[in-house]
Amino acid sequence: MAKNTGASKFRKVDVDQYDEEIYVEDPEQQEEGDQGPSESEVNTFIAQGKNAEALGVILKNAPLGTKNQAVKDRAVQLAIRVLTTFKSSEIDPALKSLDSKSLDTLMKYIYKGFEFPTENSSAALLTWHEKTFAIGGLGTIVRVLTDRKRV
Repeated sequence: MAKNTGASKFRKVDVDQYDEEIYVEDPEQQEEGDQGPSESEVNTFIAQGKNAEALGVILKNAPLGTKNQAVKDRAVQLAIRVLTTFKSSEIDPALKSLDSKSLDTLMKYIYKGFEFPTENSSAALLTWHEKTFAIGGLGTIVRVLTDRKRV
């Protein structure tokens, strides 16, 4: 029979530090993600007709680690503007050049854009969703819906 000694030496781990509201997985990534994509750089690419490069900037500098909602909202509006500038014939080549992580980030932007529709953005976002799903598959949707890092 076990003897209750009341020893608490084995309790050296502070489990409260892993609380969902407090826990930070990668502090360096959080500091980098605070800025979001550069609006001037994206506007320059759009003005030059380099939509794929503008999309790359948006996806590479997504503010996934920040808790600043203003930065996230600005990034989503910028992403929607980039996505609506694409012609339907330009979407497939741009998507084929993306890796899995970028496709997941793109799908996050698409779903966030569905939350706040603007004029004519829903049709463009549905087209992007269809083509991203065709390339990324169901796994992209599942990863986006289960990921805790939101845009």
